[in-house]
Amino acid sequence: MLLLAIMWGLSIPITKLGLETIPPLTLTALRFLVAVPLFLLLAAGRLRVPWQAVPSIVALGLMGITMGNVAQSFGVQGTSASVGTIISATIPIFIVIFAAVRLKQPVAGRQWIGLLAAFGGIALVAVGSGPAVDDLSGTTAAGVAWMLVSAVAIAFYYVWSAELSGKYGTLPVAAWNALAGLVAILPLAGREMANESFEITTQALWAILYLGVMVTVAGLLLWLYLLRAVPARIAASVQYLQPVFGIGAAAMMFGDHLGLMFASGVVMILAGLALAVANRRPAPEETVPHE
Repeated sequence: MLLLAIMWGLSIPITKLGLETIPPLTLTALRFLVAVPLFLLLAAGRLRVPWQAVPSIVALGLMGITMGNVAQSFGVQGTSASVGTIISATIPIFIVIFAAVRLKQPVAGRQWIGLLAAFGGIALVAVGSGPAVDDLSGTTAAGVAWMLVSAVAIAFYYVWSAELSGKYGTLPVAAWNALAGLVAILPLAGREMANESFEITTQALWAILYLGVMVTVAGLLLWLYLLRAVPARIAASVQYLQPVFGIGAAAMMFGDHLGLMFASGVVMILAGLALAVANRRPAPEETVPHE
């Protein structure tokens, strides 16, 4: 869980590095051009799935790979690295909501309070990051909105991918939905490349490799393993550690200014996240049988 928190926590600042010379759709496409062959190689000999599973797996790829990652790229472009990292940490909030809807898991009152507190923290973080500017260090309302869209799509992707992986296997589902997402994004990336200038520098190449190999392939497989090895509530808590590593990296890479309001928003978000996934502890009389 600690390893995954580090790998995913660094994804937002490293995406920011890639976006310095490559536009969002192109960066996402290049990321999955690295990831998809690795998935197919790892799943070799185990790629066959029932035909009735194909629509769900394709839809999963469009939701998580295309929508989730494209929205994240636009969001990172429109937010500071620290703001983007913190907003991406709201993914567990939406995991709680989707688990309640799809898996019929009840949500207690304290969890709803946590959801509201976390959203209040998002507002403080957005305001505390300073006024919008045109360079990559600025945060805009559109950037925050894109990051929230990404958080919703990725959370749904996590819940649904775990559900489908339980039925058809982790590697086949991961490989086919990544391929479906890549096929959907290639025309959009091609249009962007025809209309915008870009440069694949050494820095951008390392960012593409990190996002494709460590975040997408290794990160997703490790996440799905955790969902099988420990309860989902505990596995989701790995998301809470991401801002620690992401903010630290952002401060070193980009000199992000972390003021009092920003810090207050971070604390509010993390406290809200903790409440959102908290389970009621059974009373002593519920755990000790009466004689």
